[in-house]
Amino acid sequence: MSVRISIGTWAFLFNQERKIPFDEVVKGLHELKFDGLELGGFDIHPNPDNTPTAEERAKVRQMWESRGMGCSGLAADLWSEKLITAPDTASYMNTFQKNLTFCTDLGIDVIRVDTTEDPWVLGDVPGETRPETVTTQVDYETALRRVADTWRRCAKMAADVGVRVVWEFEPGFAFNKPSDIFRVLDAVNHDNFMVMFDTCHADNVAVEGARQPGEKETLPGGIRELAERLKGKIGRIHLIDSDGTLNEHKTSTHPPFGEGRLNFDEFMPALVDAGCPDDWWTIDLCFWPNAWEATAKCKKAVDELAAKYAP
Repeated sequence: MSVRISIGTWAFLFNQERKIPFDEVVKGLHELKFDGLELGGFDIHPNPDNTPTAEERAKVRQMWESRGMGCSGLAADLWSEKLITAPDTASYMNTFQKNLTFCTDLGIDVIRVDTTEDPWVLGDVPGETRPETVTTQVDYETALRRVADTWRRCAKMAADVGVRVVWEFEPGFAFNKPSDIFRVLDAVNHDNFMVMFDTCHADNVAVEGARQPGEKETLPGGIRELAERLKGKIGRIHLIDSDGTLNEHKTSTHPPFGEGRLNFDEFMPALVDAGCPDDWWTIDLCFWPNAWEATAKCKKAVDELAAKYAP
């Protein structure tokens, strides 16, 4: 097995009876023989605001490094920012810079972003009522230009300090059609900007066409075809099952392995062949209740996938 396995720490914050403190998470993951973690930089877990000093950040880094573990990336809290509907991106860029500095202080070399706004900002989503949070809609080309220009600047800033920017496409946020993914990549047009390929989101985007404005768009080859067409553009792999449904947060349900419908044998060869700049595979149990109880089961499943498919 030649991959390292991590899990997103946000799983232990969202939809849990008790938010699990970060030190407990690190200790528990070490006991389960994880190679590392992917940090959700918000809420009670370490983030730029509750861990402001260099000394505090050094202590956080030491928590995993002292156990021989790594950190595969940072999920940055950019959700209060308007990436598409705000003509001025100064606030977004300031928040991105704050999180980028946090990355470098903790020795993290991947930062996750998303489009921050509901698909409704690009047009009406069939079968849904327009959310109260969406007060403005933007024409597609204007939205694409704003996103691409901002993320190109982010990619350049991050490249200067050795941090890769990865975009997690998903049904909960705008630009969630397969063609959107390719158009955004082409528009940003920077080697340091890639996608995060989450197998659950890929199912809802390429197979279900979930929450897509206007006409639904899917791919005949589903997850496998999406991975094939993103060859050379995948900067982080997230592995989890999917049952093709959405949760109460209007994004993909992330059921533990064996509790969904995905046939990993059907697409894992294509996903591995698509390539990735590093050797991390990350488990994502986002919003799954009692996530800690499912963690060992998921680790075993990814160990088995790694034994079978890891390059």
